[in-house]
Amino acid sequence: MIDSHCHLDNSRFDEDREAAVERALAAGVTRMVAIGTGEGPPDLEAGVRLAERYDVMLATVGVHPHDAAKADGAVWARLPELLRHPKVIALGEIGLDYHYNFAPPDVQRGVFASQMAIAREANAPIVIHTREAWDDTFAMLEEHWRPTGLTGIFHCFSGGPAELARAVDLGFYISFSGVVTYPKAVELHQAARLAPADRILIETDAPFLAPAPHRGKRNEPAFLALTLARLAELRNVPVSHLARLTTDNFERFASLLHPGVH
Repeated sequence: MIDSHCHLDNSRFDEDREAAVERALAAGVTRMVAIGTGEGPPDLEAGVRLAERYDVMLATVGVHPHDAAKADGAVWARLPELLRHPKVIALGEIGLDYHYNFAPPDVQRGVFASQMAIAREANAPIVIHTREAWDDTFAMLEEHWRPTGLTGIFHCFSGGPAELARAVDLGFYISFSGVVTYPKAVELHQAARLAPADRILIETDAPFLAPAPHRGKRNEPAFLALTLARLAELRNVPVSHLARLTTDNFERFASLLHPGVH
């Protein structure tokens, strides 16, 4: 299994980060992607530091929509440099979050567009975060991303069949998290059944969104098997088949920015 999205830089792992990595490996997780948004600018290297420390980790770099107001010229100069790092596989997570509005929506949209431009110049895929902002997210992707012909990941996908269809039409991979194990996520369950086999990924988003029966507790990559099992159940396929499929999908995605490196 490959955890395509986790935040092991988070302070909730300060006491047992090494042990959490070991537990993940023991549970069958062979690769983890350290998402490099961290605490936001000026630090852009949260994921890179972990990827350099652990052989099993890859990384992304980017400014989360929560931190959009912190972005400045230094960020736009540094991101292209970091995308050249051999263990960086994408720019993300980027996008729009209208639930908390930690940054004004217009600022979020500007920073989202600027980062898509940087990714386009680097020929890099992107990792999308969207919350309560589906229409604006899709509108911006249609305008700024579809013309590039590049791909990306809808991380922690939370939509239903309609959002799935739009994301797939844009050429994106769909990453399912522990939310798929929640009984009331009915529309998400429908999307999980319908997602094209060659576009499916799995993730934990650790330390957030722990799958049942750990819901409400700190999530960690070792719990990825619970998400995989529920997704396999929804799709009526063997767990081993879905493990291989999602791993193959991830390896294809990870090789896009730096072919042959990983």
